[in-house]
Amino acid sequence: MKIRIKFRKYGVMKFIGHLDIMRYFQKAMRRADIDICYSTGFSPHMIMSFAAPLGVGITSDGEYFDIEVNSTKSTAKAIKALNDTMVEGVEVCGYVLLPDNAKTAMSIVAAADYELSFKDGYDVPATKEAFEAAIDEFFINAKEVLITKQTKKSEKTMDLKSLVYNFSVREKEGKPVFYLKLSTGSTDNVKPELVVEALFDYMGLTYNSSAIQIHRIDVYAAGDTPNSFISLGDMGNVIS
Repeated sequence: MKIRIKFRKYGVMKFIGHLDIMRYFQKAMRRADIDICYSTGFSPHMIMSFAAPLGVGITSDGEYFDIEVNSTKSTAKAIKALNDTMVEGVEVCGYVLLPDNAKTAMSIVAAADYELSFKDGYDVPATKEAFEAAIDEFFINAKEVLITKQTKKSEKTMDLKSLVYNFSVREKEGKPVFYLKLSTGSTDNVKPELVVEALFDYMGLTYNSSAIQIHRIDVYAAGDTPNSFISLGDMGNVIS
C-alpha cells in the first residue's frame, strides 16, 4: 500500500536541512510503529520518497513524502502516533492512501505556492502600492521576463514569464507580502527569492535576503488542463 504524508515545518526546525529531515522521519516511522516496507538486498532501507527538498531557513505548511506499508492504521491514528514522536517545529497534518498505480510525489511535482514577507526589525523599502505597480510593469504586462540564473558550472538565461504562474502582492499587518506560484521540479525549478530579487533590481532596490522570510504554502502536481494544478495532499483517500 502506498501512503502520502503531509507535514508542516516551522520555528527553529527551519534551520534543519533536507537530509537530516529524511533521517528524522526514518526514526519517527519506527517510534510511531508504522509498518513501513523495506527494500530488498544487502542493505535494506525504508521505502520513502520526498516530494521537493525545502531550503534551509524556509518554513512550510505543505511538505510531502510517500512511503509503502505492509499494513496501516487509520489516518487519525497514524497522524496521532507520528505527532506523538514529533519535536516542536514539525507537525504531521495528512496521511492518505494512494492508488496502487500512483506515481511518487517526487516524480509529479509541477508547482509550489510561496509567501515572502518582511521580518520584524528590517526596513521595508517600498509600499504595497509601489510593489504592485512594479509587478504590473515588470511581469504582468511584459511579453517576456529574462533573467540570468547562476548554476554550478555556468550562467543560464531564463524567461520567468513561462515559469511563474502567479505573482502578486498584498498587505498583511501593515507590510507588503509577496505571493507566488512557481514552476517546481527536477526540470524547470524556480526559487522564489530569484523572482523577488529580479523585481527589486527592476525597481532599483537592494534585495536583502536576511530581511525576507520565505514560506512554502503547498506543492502541486499538474492538472488535466494547461496551467491547472492539484495539491499533492488531495490525490489520496483518508483511511477510516
